Amino acid sequence: MDSFKSSLRRLRLLPPVYRYRAPLPVRLKAAHASFELNHHLVFATCQRTGVFTSGFGQALSAYWLRVATKRDFAIDQISVVPDHVHLMVRIVPKMSIEGCTFLLLNNGQHFIGQNFPQALVQAGINQLWEGSAYAGTCGELTTALIKSWLSERE
Repeated sequence: MDSFKSSLRRLRLLPPVYRYRAPLPVRLKAAHASFELNHHLVFATCQRTGVFTSGFGQALSAYWLRVATKRDFAIDQISVVPDHVHLMVRIVPKMSIEGCTFLLLNNGQHFIGQNFPQALVQAGINQLWEGSAYAGTCGELTTALIKSWLSERE
C-alpha cells in the first residue's frame, strides 16, 4: 500500500507553474453603491490532466486580464497549477459570480483552442475544462467581526 501511495505522489505534478498578483487593485465602480465582492474560483482541467506550463499559464492569464478589463471585473491573483487554476476575482453588484465564471471558462477555452490547440491534442483531451467549477466568497471581514459590529448596533 505504501508503494502505491508513493507512486501516486511521484505522478503528481508540483504546483504552481505560474503566478500572477495585481500590483495595484483595479478600482471597480457602481453608481450609488459601495461594495467589496471577492471570490475564489478554482477551475480543473478536463480529467485533471496536467496541461499547463509556465508559458501557457502566463499567456492564458494575460488574456483573462484583458477579458476582465473589457467586462468590468477584476482579477487580483492567478495561480496556475498543471491541472487546475486558482483565481481571486472581484465583481461589481450587477454581475453574478456565475456570469464571471462562464466568461473566464468560455474565453479560456476559446483562447487555448485558438493559440495552443496542440496542448489539448497532446494531452488527449478535447476540451480544456471540467464541466464544473468551485466558487467561494472571501473578504477582509471575519464572521466574528461582523457579529460584533451588528450587536453594537442593537
